[in-house]
Amino acid sequence: MTNTPADIPTRHPLMGLAPFLRMSIAGIDMTSVGQYLLARAERDPYDSIAMMDLSTYMQCIGQHDLGITIQQQALQLQHTYSLPAKLQPARLRLLALMAAGDLSANMPIDCLLENSDVDLDLFYVSPQSLLEAVLPEHDVLLVAIGESDANQILLTLLEAILADWPRPVLNAPAAIPGVARDTASKLLQGIPGLLIPATLRMTRSDLIPFASTNRPASSLLGDHDFPLIIRPVGSHAGNGLQKIDDALELSGYLGKSKADDFFVSAFIDYSSEDGQFRKYRIALIDGKPYACHMAISSHWMVHYVNAGMYMDAGKRAEEENFMQHFDAFAQRHAAALRAIYQRSQMEYVCLDCAETPDGQLFIFEIDHAMVVHALDPVDLFPYKQVHMQKVLDAFRKLLFKTAGFKLP
Repeated sequence: MTNTPADIPTRHPLMGLAPFLRMSIAGIDMTSVGQYLLARAERDPYDSIAMMDLSTYMQCIGQHDLGITIQQQALQLQHTYSLPAKLQPARLRLLALMAAGDLSANMPIDCLLENSDVDLDLFYVSPQSLLEAVLPEHDVLLVAIGESDANQILLTLLEAILADWPRPVLNAPAAIPGVARDTASKLLQGIPGLLIPATLRMTRSDLIPFASTNRPASSLLGDHDFPLIIRPVGSHAGNGLQKIDDALELSGYLGKSKADDFFVSAFIDYSSEDGQFRKYRIALIDGKPYACHMAISSHWMVHYVNAGMYMDAGKRAEEENFMQHFDAFAQRHAAALRAIYQRSQMEYVCLDCAETPDGQLFIFEIDHAMVVHALDPVDLFPYKQVHMQKVLDAFRKLLFKTAGFKLP
């Protein structure tokens, strides 16, 4: 018999993503949780909640394809999954529209609502479910579906369906395609104090002539020659992302990649005077910026999980200083941040960005589906609690304002 972990309730509500992320970040062995969920799914083939949580578990331990298969089985049984508010009675009910897919396919909404007074229903949208299902009652509807080629049909369908929706809608589906890397690079051009390199979507056949000859990259990227940045369309977390210094390197990259479509942009050296690269994640909530984290690395491709933030107290001290004095950063870039909010037309959107040596706000990406959380171990990151609570409070305030409710 599989032992049930002490922190898993016996009534079997949906766990959601946040508990798995917390355990993963803390380095906790999740095997017993996985065994428990597997036993439930084997005992009851109609336990769609166990299947959905098991899908999340499998993806968190790197079993991507198996996780997606299990999710598909769960969605054949039901489309709505509920996360009741930790603080009851709940004061607001939020309906988040989701798309089937991996952990990057949707906004990780439950990470923003832990310990809140907001009931959350996740409804997984498909063309069939939109025709057949009755959506749960709600005070606010949030389109949490991420931008991707696969989701474009859903977003187009939702644009028509939600045009006259009887409840308030956050992050309208018409705005979501604007966060695509190539589209966002056009959307944000010409903003004073903001730098975003032109990003082109190119096919393999488009790139082969530049990989087989000495043609300069400037014939692709205007004023910019090699080096360039390339990544497969639809990739996340740096998968397949590479800096290309010349045609020979591009040829080697294309030879190894299985993708047919790529995003290509100029490489910008944004390193500071000490040679380190600093990347910031900022949430724009109802137009106001909030610091989510800062990562520091000697490598230009910066990700929080591999930048040494968990091992280096000096880096954490610098992040603490950044978060404590974020108002100064926000003031320096107030006009650029305001323009991003206005042009994106999204009430909730995040940015990964840096500051260039000449003081510009350098945008890598904008997206509402970035992971924003307050899940880091308190003993290592005691300073984060107050700042991440500002983010959670601002998101809650946005929900209540949108619903027309007074904050308790």
